[in-house]
Amino acid sequence: MKRILLSFAFLFSVLIATAQDACLNDVVNTLKDRISLAGYAQVGYTYDDADDGSNTFDIKRVIFMAQGKITDRWLCYFMYSFANTGKILEAYTEYKFLPQLTARIGQFKTMYTIENPMSPCYVELINCYAQSVNYLAGINGSDPLYGSSSGRDMGLLIYGDLFGKLVNYNLALMNGQGINLKDKNNQKDIVGSLMVHPLDWLSVGGSFVKGKGCAVATSTLNPDIQVGENYTRNRWSAGAVIKTKPVDVRTEYLAGKDGHVKSDGYYVTASAHVFPKVDVIASYDYFNKSKVLDDKQTNYVVGLQYWFYPKCRVQAQYTYCNRHIGENSNLLQAQLQVRF
Repeated sequence: MKRILLSFAFLFSVLIATAQDACLNDVVNTLKDRISLAGYAQVGYTYDDADDGSNTFDIKRVIFMAQGKITDRWLCYFMYSFANTGKILEAYTEYKFLPQLTARIGQFKTMYTIENPMSPCYVELINCYAQSVNYLAGINGSDPLYGSSSGRDMGLLIYGDLFGKLVNYNLALMNGQGINLKDKNNQKDIVGSLMVHPLDWLSVGGSFVKGKGCAVATSTLNPDIQVGENYTRNRWSAGAVIKTKPVDVRTEYLAGKDGHVKSDGYYVTASAHVFPKVDVIASYDYFNKSKVLDDKQTNYVVGLQYWFYPKCRVQAQYTYCNRHIGENSNLLQAQLQVRF
């Protein structure tokens, strides 16, 4: 009798352990299906002979991303930067009502220009974006009035595809103050973009920002605007993307108005796929920060990149900076990108 009871007890414990393992496996599988984690790092070397010159190894970006799929239609997303000073880059939730309509609220990329919404993982230039995009989208702080917001802002966005993905649209109501900050005025920015895909290899479209900024610093280009002062900040752009087997081309014209000062620029960036996993990069990048002062600069970029593993690459680039005001300069850069 004792042996029978022990046998039943052993069998019962095995069944419980099996059930627990099954439950644990279900939980693990559910988490794998619902939660995705990713990250990347970009490290490299920079030589710049502008001004007093610099010669340094640097960490450009260390990014962690997490996405949680709450339901088939509802998700949340989080992005954090560990490089330099740690900060939250993106935090939002979105719900897909229809293939033609998704609503997003939180902190995310401003849908202005073709380049700004693109991840640095796929942008060809080591400096990441064109001068005009960096300035007008408030990416790197080159516009002191706007500050450095990495091209992101807080707000509400609706987007979707129309006519069988022939047209893609974005329409947003944003603070206009940048990341991790409350709005400092009572106005909101209206941001919109529209891309049409008439052919498999061609996309054309434009974008705009209409609003009022609140200056976070003073600028020599716009000395009449003081810190904390509201000012008109409008932007628009028009461009095209060509994607073929031998070459990819992206080009865009951008214009902006801050107070009474107008600026404009355009760029064309090409990536020629000369060998499997090897691309030759070339870019022409012009920007005039102030049409009043004629403070313009043209960058000529050539380089190579090698994709040694999916989403991982090594890059080398040379940039000649031709300045209308100030001395011309040379920039040599190398970068290693790893991503999981």
